[in-house]
Amino acid sequence: MEPNYFEKERYDRAKKRVKKISGFYSHLLVYIVVNLMLVVVNYQQLSLGESYFKWHNFTTLFFWGIGLLAHGLSVFMPYMVLGKDWEERKIKELMEKDRKNNWE
Repeated sequence: MEPNYFEKERYDRAKKRVKKISGFYSHLLVYIVVNLMLVVVNYQQLSLGESYFKWHNFTTLFFWGIGLLAHGLSVFMPYMVLGKDWEERKIKELMEKDRKNNWE
């Protein structure tokens, strides 16, 4: 394989990673904006003397937050646990195994 192939493959992986990170930040921004609007609406609907701190005022924040956390972990956790070069090392290892198996 020529070196350009590996450069293109590395570029494509980096582009895919940037798209995942961008998707997470978009999700985070929507989460913040929507939940701020919900806080304002819920606060405006309170009766005089009623406390804001009730479970129904936090359900969306809580359950969507769990989804956002899962999204963040799926984007950032593999690189924290395995290291940023793990994927490339694993690809090279598998290609080397395949090359050895083909010669034998």
